[in-house]
Amino acid sequence: MKRKQALATEADGRGTVLVVDDHAAARASVADVLRRCGYVVRECSSGAEALQAVERSDFDCIITDMKMPGMSGLELIGHLERRRLRARVIMVTAYASVSSAVAAMRMGAFDYIEKPFDLEQLEKLTAEAVRHARLLLEGNEKQDGESAAAEPPVMIGSSRPMIELRAKIEQVAATSETVLITGESGTGKELVARWIHATGPRRRGPFVSVNCPALAPHLMESELFGHERGAYTGADSARAGRFETADGGTLLLDEVTEIGPPLQAKLLRVLQEKAFERVGSSETRCADVRVIAATNRDLSREVAAGAFRADLYYRLAVLPIDVPPLRERREDIPELIAYFRSRCQERLGREVPEIDRSALEVLAGHDWPGNVRELENLVTRLCVLENTPRISADRLRKWLPAESQPRPGGLPEIPVGTTIPDMERQLIEKTLEQFGGHRSKAAKALGIGVRTLTDRLRQYGYAPRTKEFRKAG
Repeated sequence: MKRKQALATEADGRGTVLVVDDHAAARASVADVLRRCGYVVRECSSGAEALQAVERSDFDCIITDMKMPGMSGLELIGHLERRRLRARVIMVTAYASVSSAVAAMRMGAFDYIEKPFDLEQLEKLTAEAVRHARLLLEGNEKQDGESAAAEPPVMIGSSRPMIELRAKIEQVAATSETVLITGESGTGKELVARWIHATGPRRRGPFVSVNCPALAPHLMESELFGHERGAYTGADSARAGRFETADGGTLLLDEVTEIGPPLQAKLLRVLQEKAFERVGSSETRCADVRVIAATNRDLSREVAAGAFRADLYYRLAVLPIDVPPLRERREDIPELIAYFRSRCQERLGREVPEIDRSALEVLAGHDWPGNVRELENLVTRLCVLENTPRISADRLRKWLPAESQPRPGGLPEIPVGTTIPDMERQLIEKTLEQFGGHRSKAAKALGIGVRTLTDRLRQYGYAPRTKEFRKAG
């Protein structure tokens, strides 16, 4: 009873993680990063200690080192798999090899990560593992009655591109057709997929996400379609694949271009016939799954290059959705910052710095190659590491890459000898161009009044339109 109460309390937060490593400094480093992300984290120094911990408490994710004295990470995974826990296991190793990674995943590991690893990679992988564990938890808690529908995720932004995106999502979500979501990395393609699922006819079914780049090619088929006991070395028990897990719901194939040509043919068959076989079995199984594919590449170019099957592309792109990059909806940046600050404040349990107007103007001029994910990471960094009540533009700039520091209005290098009036004209024209001819926004960025800007433009020979200016003649 006590264990269930503890689990209910922790499950209300972001997730519970167990970190297993005999090296104290490495263990503490991983645990500290995850705690700052809002996870409830416990630490163990050995496999034996970890097995005692899972007997006392329930975890969403277990992160274990590969090479430990006494019980290795692989041996620990074997023990955990036999206990049939819902926790997803991530193997961390400095002794990476294809054989050890394959062995870990065949024994039931969710994924693996190599030392030294990128912190963002660790955070993303942990988040994915926790999501899958929560999915299993929700499935175990379902009764014979109707299951609860998924809540739509939060989608921030009131710009024209976001209004159009929401309208298209509503149209698409009302059906059960296959969807292809395209867009740059970090734009929120998975968020769109979750919104489609949560507002569509399959919202009471499971939502299962597959991060295709994280799976080794020779494990992809088993991960998608499952395998039977003895199908290959290390397959000690039968295991359902993601299609079976998503039956009645939605399956997201994230970065679908990472699926190799041999498996593309099998995926095409599942989309057409909703039938497949587990690895090591001749028994045909069926799964009623809505497939959503996502990619940051141009699939038509991949098809032209021979890297992706044309018939599979047409089968996936029944309902296409393109997610706009952040630089095309800059007016959403203040809203997004406010949302991310609020989340950080909630996770940290303390006041976080305000971002003043001058800093917001710098952020509005940044190109955001990493899109919304980059912005979220920056806001988190500021909230955790800045010990000041207010962040100004000067304080903010040290957190932006030097090469991304924007010159006012995108002004190019000015040759020596250029007169001040000519410099002023170049600055005004570049700023106006950056804001699509919108006088109010350009004037605000330049720090002058709209009337002053209008007078300058008339002097330069521009003819006014409603809200914009164009060159006369």
